[in-house]
Amino acid sequence: QMPGTARHDREMAIQAKRNLSKTTDPVERLRLKCLARGSAGIKGLGRVFRVMDDDNSRTLDFKEFVKGLNDYAMMIDKEEAQEIFRIFDKDGSGTIDFDEFLVTLRPPMSNARKEIIMQAFRKLDKTGDGVITIEDLRGVYNAKHHPKYQNGDWTEDQVFRAFLDNFDSPYDKDGKVTTEEFMNYYAGVSASIDTDVYFIVMMKNAWKL
Repeated sequence: QMPGTARHDREMAIQAKRNLSKTTDPVERLRLKCLARGSAGIKGLGRVFRVMDDDNSRTLDFKEFVKGLNDYAMMIDKEEAQEIFRIFDKDGSGTIDFDEFLVTLRPPMSNARKEIIMQAFRKLDKTGDGVITIEDLRGVYNAKHHPKYQNGDWTEDQVFRAFLDNFDSPYDKDGKVTTEEFMNYYAGVSASIDTDVYFIVMMKNAWKL
């Protein structure tokens, strides 16, 4: 289990569900619907869009956008979907750039928070290739403390894989975590933490930075 994240995750999901009833802003509502699924919620929607992007254009038209939301079981009526789409289709071309969409959907974070998240990422990314894998974790994360390793249920690699699955997308776990996925995950955690100071202390303790 990730240090300090399961509890934050639950708190954040509960908070997001609560705030949903208060907000009328369509982008904020979609953000909260994703966060109500936990820290990996926004990242999961990104993965769904990526799978749908057959021609690798990194753009979606309205039909694909709605299909993606439906595939991810986001119940949104057509008017609200159109409103969101219009907000992101700034040039009126009929398509939206989904990287831009996901960055905007991510809860905003201060530079101080982004910086500490990147420090943690760099510490885990031993090979420095911008992706965290099982190989990277061997030198950084001690699997032997994990209860399932201690009672013989899991091998070291299974512990590592479970660890990576925390940050990986719920519907398409590939055992690799990119900078973007790590950022998206912690944007979710960050949403439940009011002050930068507390967030930074939590990250420093969790990752021994």
